[in-house]
Amino acid sequence: MAKKQDWSREEQAVQAVQMAFDLSNDIQRAFRVSAAMQDMTTADMVRKVLHLPYRKGRARPRLTVTLKDEDFELLARKYELDPQDRAAIRQRVAEELQGFARQYLTASDQ
Repeated sequence: MAKKQDWSREEQAVQAVQMAFDLSNDIQRAFRVSAAMQDMTTADMVRKVLHLPYRKGRARPRLTVTLKDEDFELLARKYELDPQDRAAIRQRVAEELQGFARQYLTASDQ
């Protein structure tokens, strides 16, 4: 059974309101880049600009992408893996993303 404190956090989350703003691509890019350069989420960057409390570092620094079954099929073919072996596909995707980042960071240093 959850502690009383856990429930109060959930109650606070239910009371929170998510706001979306239609801003130009340039403005959105500025927030994303600034947030990335400061190792923050975009939402925390918005909170920082508004002088609201925010998390100083990312809780779980990770990239996310939504993959459909067809995507796993394509990736399995690309990496010559079984489409059902999602752990192996995930590992190969992680390696490819790391390779991209290393190449990008090396190219941007020049």
